[in-house]
Amino acid sequence: MGGELRSPGPLTSAEFQILLALADGERHGYAIMQEIEKRTGGQVRLGVGTLYSSLKRMLQSGWIEECQWRPDPAIDDERRRYYRLSDLGRRVAQGEALRLAGLVADARTKKLLPVVEGG
Repeated sequence: MGGELRSPGPLTSAEFQILLALADGERHGYAIMQEIEKRTGGQVRLGVGTLYSSLKRMLQSGWIEECQWRPDPAIDDERRRYYRLSDLGRRVAQGEALRLAGLVADARTKKLLPVVEGG
């Protein structure tokens, strides 16, 4: 992995959730929404407008790429568009995770969160 791990600034919750959803594989829009809802136990549900406007911005920023790979049309809707994390998007997600981890560490220092043994 090349490049410095640095966030371009705080990401929106939707952007970070989408990057997390794509961190372990390619997904189409509806599958991204389902993965986020499942991973957060239903606490985060992206609306269709938020999802697709975020995907458009993230494509323009080079954080994600549209996949050329298509599943068998017999088992998938050929109108779906599939997305994957780009190398830049992975570095942006890592930078955001480090930024958030720093905030959590600060909250522990201020005794707003319990200290985790060994962590």
